Amino acid sequence: MSIRVGLTGGIGSGKSTVARHLEARGAWVVDADAIAKAATAPLGAAIPSILEAFGSEYVAADGSMDRQRMRARVFQDSSAKLKLESIIHPIVSQQTMAMAAQAGLRPVVFDVPLLVESGHWLHKVDWVWVVDCQPETQVRRVQERSGWSRDSIEAVIGQQASREQRLAAADAVVFNEGVNLQELHSLIDDLAVRFGL
Repeated sequence: MSIRVGLTGGIGSGKSTVARHLEARGAWVVDADAIAKAATAPLGAAIPSILEAFGSEYVAADGSMDRQRMRARVFQDSSAKLKLESIIHPIVSQQTMAMAAQAGLRPVVFDVPLLVESGHWLHKVDWVWVVDCQPETQVRRVQERSGWSRDSIEAVIGQQASREQRLAAADAVVFNEGVNLQELHSLIDDLAVRFGL
């Protein structure tokens, strides 16, 4: 069986940039967030259960989950968050494993934003890589790319595992702070050689 790495990091940490470079090096990247988004897109696998659990007001006119309304709901209501996760997580888990099975002998990188929070992911990977940076850097990056307000970004950060929790779970840390893209790639390359990717 090929090496399996769980790649995680808080919003705005640069996790997707690290995943893209690992993919360019030949790793088989399985993007759990993309699978979750597909599950809540029009005709997505999670939509019937979302309709049943939350009602039609949480499904947009195009048949996708109304992300803005659902985000507001789960931030205010922890039971709604758990209900949504109980719908989406099994779909993501099943599809990520199905995609990983296609890797052959290539190392598999599971790009999972909530790897530490979910608990069960830690048992499915050989190594955990955490992409880390200062919280203020996270806020700035997300503002620059998405135009979100500071309050919205800090609300998302507050819903994710703390920086300390992620670092405690890490076998390797990619510190994406104060480096340019070439320097970041060098950091990733060094770690990839160390971990046999």
